[in-house]
Amino acid sequence: MSTVVPLFATVAARYAGAAATGGGSAVVSFQPGDTTVVPGASTLSHLANGIGTFALFAAMIGVIVGAVMWAFGHYSQNYQQALNGRRGVLVSGLAAVLIGAAPILINFFLGVGEKVRG
Repeated sequence: MSTVVPLFATVAARYAGAAATGGGSAVVSFQPGDTTVVPGASTLSHLANGIGTFALFAAMIGVIVGAVMWAFGHYSQNYQQALNGRRGVLVSGLAAVLIGAAPILINFFLGVGEKVRG
């Protein structure tokens, strides 16, 4: 096990030296978000928007069904049904928040990754 760390350090040092001098091995280039190089990128974008729309509809239905279960459970003194209704409302609401914030979260983490990279 003790030979793994020096071996890793040696490989990392060789890669760093090759990348700095431009020789040895090719440096990998990665440009996420460039939709001009991917065939069908607009179709995938439309598909993602459609899936997001269906997911928001499902979250809305979940909030409604959860609220109805919560109300019926509360007024019929059924603790389990009220608890499950509350859980349904909260989970569906959180799902809607995450669906709405997905592009912002992805762009944020992409920006963080670009800062790390360069």
